[in-house]
Amino acid sequence: MNTIDQSLFPLYEFAVNRAGVGIHAVDHTGRTVIYNNKMKAIEGFELEEVADRSILELFNLNQEESTLLRVLQSGIEQLNVKQTYWNRKGNEITTVNDTYPIFHEEELIGAVEIASDVTALEKFILHPLRKDSDPVTFSQVIAKSEEMKAVVTTAIKAAQTKLPVLLIGESGTGKDLIAESIHNEISPANGSFYTLSCHRSDSSFIDRLHEDLNVNEVFTLFCDRIDLLSIPLQQKLYSFLKSIGQSGHQFIASIGDDPVELIGNGTLLKDLYYFFTSFAIRISPLRKRKEDILPFVNSYLEKRKKRFGTSLDGIAPEVEELFLRYDWPGNMRELEFLLDEVSSLASTESIISYGMLPLHFRLKTDGMNDNPIQAADFIVKPQKELLPLDQYLKDAEAYYLQKAMKLHEDNITKTAQALGMSRQNLQYRLRKLKNGRG
Repeated sequence: MNTIDQSLFPLYEFAVNRAGVGIHAVDHTGRTVIYNNKMKAIEGFELEEVADRSILELFNLNQEESTLLRVLQSGIEQLNVKQTYWNRKGNEITTVNDTYPIFHEEELIGAVEIASDVTALEKFILHPLRKDSDPVTFSQVIAKSEEMKAVVTTAIKAAQTKLPVLLIGESGTGKDLIAESIHNEISPANGSFYTLSCHRSDSSFIDRLHEDLNVNEVFTLFCDRIDLLSIPLQQKLYSFLKSIGQSGHQFIASIGDDPVELIGNGTLLKDLYYFFTSFAIRISPLRKRKEDILPFVNSYLEKRKKRFGTSLDGIAPEVEELFLRYDWPGNMRELEFLLDEVSSLASTESIISYGMLPLHFRLKTDGMNDNPIQAADFIVKPQKELLPLDQYLKDAEAYYLQKAMKLHEDNITKTAQALGMSRQNLQYRLRKLKNGRG
């Protein structure tokens, strides 16, 4: 075997991190060993967060969906595979991947995936990804609270005038649903509904707007999170929008924070802000409109029962109280993900009980109810229904980390030393637990 000149490592590192494609390499166990800057931009992780973590732990994939793991198992390369999954920020990402097995002396030692990000192109061409196949209308928007009733009323007025709209609200509040509802409220109807995902740093996707948009039809363009674009890209987007004019088109944009603050700290272009503010609609976080929580839960269960024939049709009083007391930092999206998780594990139950809630959520809300998590919850008994092994291990890890942190008075360094892991690894696991990605 030839000896590698270690003095050349900086050169290799520079080349890998300047590549225009994502590069993710794993060893024969599926643990990450290379993770370049482009892959970080696509998936939202840092190297210390993915180190020593299996692909299955990082993403909402199963064994069959992960091209890296398939290649590790088969030893056969897989080329031009499109893959859509959730990244760490809860966003759907789509990549086209080439994945290769790596052999040394005829022994499989790992796999390398080269990924091209097509998320923005996919979202630009298609309707926003969602679980329901039916178009979203205002009749489907949960608006029990006065805040949401005002949002719907203003949004309907915006649809009637077809003036530009700016949606303001935290992640997960449903800005995309309001945008599509506006599109479907317009009469006479617009043609296509396009979503321009602004979670990007390169300018090519804005350059392609002239080619990809059919400017000869009347369309709706939803620019999702314009505040995430760099100022030069915001300027380019503004110039494009001005160049095509309104001509009956409906323009909608969203931002994640107060526009005055965003403009003040140089995150939002003032001209772009003024372009969209014929109607500025603020969508309050869920913690400020808790009247919408239970109607949303009931609507979710009703839709799932109608679509899949499930037996769940309500929640227990203790769960109802817990939902109303919790602050929902992830807003409606966090609530929907939680209901997805509970529903997928339910069998014959008709009511969501406290015990059916995933452990990561019960740990976050520990102290809000009379049923704190106990070590006895992990004892296997003949009469007790068994969890899937992966779920049991995740729940046990969450419980163990919480107790270890309390034992060491929430000191990261001491807890990491006691558990025999790095600070970065512990911090990653705790963040994952806090965000509900157990």
